[in-house]
Amino acid sequence: MGPAELVQAAAMARRFYLEGKSKIQIAEEFGVSRFKVARVLETALERDLVRIEIRVPAELDAERSDALRARYGLRHAVVVESPADGDESPDPENLGEVAADLLGELVTEGDVLGLAWGRSTIHMAAALDRLPPCTVVQLTGVYDAGTAERGSVEAVRRAAQVSGGEAHPIYAPMLLPDPSTATALRNQPGIARAFDYFDKVTVAAVSIGSWEAGISTVHDMLTEEERSHYASLGVAAEMSAHLFDAQGRRVGRDLGERCITVEADRLRRIPEVVAIAGGMRKSEAIGAVLRSGLVTSLVTDTVAADFLLKDFTPAPRPALERTDPDGD
Repeated sequence: MGPAELVQAAAMARRFYLEGKSKIQIAEEFGVSRFKVARVLETALERDLVRIEIRVPAELDAERSDALRARYGLRHAVVVESPADGDESPDPENLGEVAADLLGELVTEGDVLGLAWGRSTIHMAAALDRLPPCTVVQLTGVYDAGTAERGSVEAVRRAAQVSGGEAHPIYAPMLLPDPSTATALRNQPGIARAFDYFDKVTVAAVSIGSWEAGISTVHDMLTEEERSHYASLGVAAEMSAHLFDAQGRRVGRDLGERCITVEADRLRRIPEVVAIAGGMRKSEAIGAVLRSGLVTSLVTDTVAADFLLKDFTPAPRPALERTDPDGD
């Protein structure tokens, strides 16, 4: 079982065995059929998840995962234990490993998998060891075209290699000096082919950045004057070169005209958008992006989860508004 299945099975088993809820009540809460609830409970017994207590692997925090899922209306929330050494660096590498397992669980044969630039998505791609046959497309340009072999282009190639499917990388910087240059690049055949796949993406993996040096790729690419300008608009987070204020509202939309990236409206139409981000320095940014309604699932750590549960502000419920990939 993958991490999302383990977390969901634990939550459903807790409702059924400890709280005495019926399968129909559980189905209504999780937005699935009662038949799926029955299958999950049966699997929980077969896999030895249910004894006297609900058990998941030690690195997964099932209670925080379930609380985050319910609080923010997510389809999947997987919370990983934060490093015990108190390391405050963003996106601990174990997030990428768990996210890789989650993608192996979510992606089905024939899907189109989209990967956006980000350190966490690069870590995830490096940790992939199983994917059904699928097409893999790059959703953003790269931080530095000269680092493509070590960045998102290589992540796309790696995912395609594991799945045995086609790869559609984007050999272009994420941020261009002006809109006309960006438009010209988008019309180049190779990049245009990748963009043609954006409407076909069924599962996407994205990173989240806080608006500070070293934590946001876009922040690091801008001039000091540009950073100050966008900061004055209240930017609190960025995802795939889209900027958001603390309430999840998009700001600085003009920046998108200079970027090679998937449009926010297209992201919103993707059935499953998995964000991978953690650490205290990204906690506020993660909350902002969750409030945007663009993300349906989240892989994070206990430090960020505790902040998100404490600092909760009502958000859209994107996972419940989009089609269930399982059809349940």
